[in-house]
Amino acid sequence: MGDSAAGRSPPEPGGSSLGVITEGVGELALIDAEVAQRACEEVLQKVQQLHGSQPVPNGQSCPVRCLDEAPRIQEEEEEGSAAARTARKRHQNQAKQSWLLRLFESKLFDISMAISYLYNSKEPGVQAYIGNRLFCFRHEDVDFYLPQLLNMYIHMDEDVGDAIKPYIVHRCRQSIDFSLQCALLLGAYSSDMHISTQRHSRGTKLRRLILSDELKPAGRRRELGAALPGPDTGLSPSKRTHQRSKSDATVSISLSSNLKRTASNPKVESEEEPARLAPEREFIKSLMAIGKRLATLPTKEQKTQRLISELSLLNHKLPARAWLPTAAFEHHVVRVPHSQAVVLNSKDKAPYLIYVEVLECDNFDTASVPARIPENRIRSTRSAENLPECGMGPEHRAGSFSTVPNYDNDDLQVELPEMHTNSCDNISQFSVDSITSQESREPVFIAAGDIRRRLSEQLAHTPTAFRRDPEDPSAVALKEPWQEKVRRIREASPYGHLPSWRLLSVIVKCGDDLRQELLAFQVLKQLQWIWEQERVPLWIRPYKILVISADSGMIEPVLSAVSLHQIKKQSQLSLLQYLRQEHGPSNSESFLSAQRNFVRSCAGYSLVCYLLQVKDRHNGNILLDAEGHIIHIDFGFILSSSPRNLGFETSAFKLTTEFVDVMGGLDGDMFNYYKMLMLQGLIGAARKHMDKVVQIVEIMQQGSQLPCFHGSSTIRHLKERFHMNLTEEQLQLLVEQMVDGSMRSITTKLYDGFQYLTNGIM
Repeated sequence: MGDSAAGRSPPEPGGSSLGVITEGVGELALIDAEVAQRACEEVLQKVQQLHGSQPVPNGQSCPVRCLDEAPRIQEEEEEGSAAARTARKRHQNQAKQSWLLRLFESKLFDISMAISYLYNSKEPGVQAYIGNRLFCFRHEDVDFYLPQLLNMYIHMDEDVGDAIKPYIVHRCRQSIDFSLQCALLLGAYSSDMHISTQRHSRGTKLRRLILSDELKPAGRRRELGAALPGPDTGLSPSKRTHQRSKSDATVSISLSSNLKRTASNPKVESEEEPARLAPEREFIKSLMAIGKRLATLPTKEQKTQRLISELSLLNHKLPARAWLPTAAFEHHVVRVPHSQAVVLNSKDKAPYLIYVEVLECDNFDTASVPARIPENRIRSTRSAENLPECGMGPEHRAGSFSTVPNYDNDDLQVELPEMHTNSCDNISQFSVDSITSQESREPVFIAAGDIRRRLSEQLAHTPTAFRRDPEDPSAVALKEPWQEKVRRIREASPYGHLPSWRLLSVIVKCGDDLRQELLAFQVLKQLQWIWEQERVPLWIRPYKILVISADSGMIEPVLSAVSLHQIKKQSQLSLLQYLRQEHGPSNSESFLSAQRNFVRSCAGYSLVCYLLQVKDRHNGNILLDAEGHIIHIDFGFILSSSPRNLGFETSAFKLTTEFVDVMGGLDGDMFNYYKMLMLQGLIGAARKHMDKVVQIVEIMQQGSQLPCFHGSSTIRHLKERFHMNLTEEQLQLLVEQMVDGSMRSITTKLYDGFQYLTNGIM
């Protein structure tokens, strides 16, 4: 960049210069008035000299030239005009550079703008600068756009790739989880390329670099982590002081089916499976292999039995230096409670839900793998006669959580979690503290009628449990409240006494391309952020997606939620009747809160389904959580794709008579509130930030063969659905028409009937 531009706006400390910028910023170009005036005066001077006049502009004299020097004067005139044009162009470029640099260094410049300029700019200088600026953003902000960055790296020109690569390499050195996600996404998004091109593409080369273990942090070594005591080592009931060596910690974590937990197996240290990512990749491969084997079995019951036995074998390879990438904290996987796993509803495939016990750690790279606690170890607990004093005897612990039978350690004594132990030990002291502090507290008066009413509502409308169904084994597991499930599994776990113990869950899918699910997650997350920024009380629940390959992946489950199909099948009630059963009468606080949650979430997902053109909206793909929220899942058909490409579902979104009944009917205040929320979400928020939503989709279309991008008008139609050309009055009329059309849609009713006849979905 020129010196004058650099002088006007010094670069950010620690950053690099912008470089030469000449295109893509025409709207920011300005013409310096003084330069333009000087150039005009010079041209006028030459013309007047050519005709023999001698003006004295601005008090300065000009040289006198004779007429016989006309050819030379004309030549110098051309040279002067060229010099003026060059100077003007130089100043214009400097103005562009100055204004663009000011934008890049301003507080308004966020990661969304950076991704937009990186994608749209054709100037290597701009692209290089944006690549450097990526280091200035928070890791969480950049990670959200990781699919876009890697897709640009794979399918766009070398200048973009050269700008992105330093940041990717730097982050891979810092984080093993980031390395894994980059390797998986690079493989998935490169799969759309021709096989001959894919083998030598930039994406494949970067993926090999990541998997080659060359990007291991230089300052962190496994030996240090193995030598230091782990945070939970001292809490092991066996009181062992032995720490596993590096070879033990590395070799015993390989999870292939034919690999034993010994330090003598040389396969783990092979070049194809470097030590850094090998355990995690083997863990993922094992889960995927289980899903593929389940798909070959004919019945749900056989699949469930096979799943439990497969996971029981997998537990022999745990703990391991493996983790769940969908989790938000660093941890080690220590156990999979195999009897709690369930097979989900699917006609042709076998997705399954598992619960995973983990131990949280501060730093995955340096923390040692937790010591293995055998399943058959009878752990020391307080004596049985002391347990009833805590309010929970053995008979209570056995029967408290009868929703899902527990087959883990049925013949073993179970230790209470540490948190409950402490609370029982401190009951007397806590009571003393309460007595001594009574005098210093202000009295609280609660009306007896309110107490009786709330207690009666709570006792009369406790959430019901689902019965076991061999054709739908997941219904019981999904209906059980999450906190009860956590307590039950923790009590049965040999690791449950450790304070860093946590329970996670994940859905494993084989045979499905989750790249569209990941795209939908990003759009939902962006819309959620937009509505929060604009203070519009719409509610949606984006769930995390891990793309493992072009036909497999993992999904974060929605906790304490069941599908509308499961509700209808288990309860034989309408949606309104079910909510009354779960939350009480229509005028109770619990029901009104659930109704409000239902309306806000229904409005949010109505806009999502309209903007993304979400199809396949049968009752198996719509959940209802314990608080009354509607949650849409399975975004396999969005934008330009539909089931069997028939385009059968023609309504803007799914709005059935049952939904309207929950809102209080067509004349109810909550139904009007629903339409008002949709209007606010579209006018005041989504249209204002349209570019942020569109660019997420547009970048992923580059080089993609996904069915959601079928045709050349996907992005144009997406922009049209924001209706930027309509006034607020026109948009209000449009919302009324969409609501009325969706409510009366005959294709929605026919599609639900089709799903019931073919798949048994109610």
